[in-house]
Amino acid sequence: MTFSIAARCPDSGQFGVAISSSSPCVASRCAFTRAGTGAALTQNITDPRLGPIMLDLLALGRSTEEAVAGAVGGTQHADWRQLILVGEAGEPVIYTGAQALGVCGQYVGNDCAAAGNLLANEQVPHAMVEAFEASTGALAERLMLAMIAAVDAGGEAGPVHSMGLQVADKVSWPVVDLRVDWSDDPLVDIQRLWQEYQPQQNAYVTRALNPSESPSYGVPGDM
Repeated sequence: MTFSIAARCPDSGQFGVAISSSSPCVASRCAFTRAGTGAALTQNITDPRLGPIMLDLLALGRSTEEAVAGAVGGTQHADWRQLILVGEAGEPVIYTGAQALGVCGQYVGNDCAAAGNLLANEQVPHAMVEAFEASTGALAERLMLAMIAAVDAGGEAGPVHSMGLQVADKVSWPVVDLRVDWSDDPLVDIQRLWQEYQPQQNAYVTRALNPSESPSYGVPGDM
């Protein structure tokens, strides 16, 4: 009941994920990024514990293959999971368990990997990777283009209602963490959110690191 993509940007060092589902609040359970480490997705019959496990293993120096294998081997219910992991180096890795739901698909690119279950067709992940690799610019923008391509390629077999976009940069928290938790058109809504948030993104990092240098807040009462 999900389609998603995880990616890295060799130029900026950022890691990011984008994900959509017919279920509510998909990003809160499935999307994980960590600065300097990687991007992970855990989906299908979701176990949110597996995302941090994969990233922890990467941080310990394991390869993406070893990190996914460690997460799979450490759970009793791996057959129900679909996992995606992109690290700082090496090929991205996807694991799809035998009990994954409906039509499943997966595709690995140079700096990204996409997968899904209960898809309209198996080609949806390929369309996502193709759109990502054909794009340039900010990682968040490229992930959004991949989601648009997924929807255009058929997306999920049924309507989707939630979507998330997360990007990790140099600080310990995601610099982008946008979520539409229930909507009749989450793609339109998250595009609107991104257009609102993108001009303010760097200002929020500055406010955290050095408030004396931060720009004004632009709210009533702000001096």
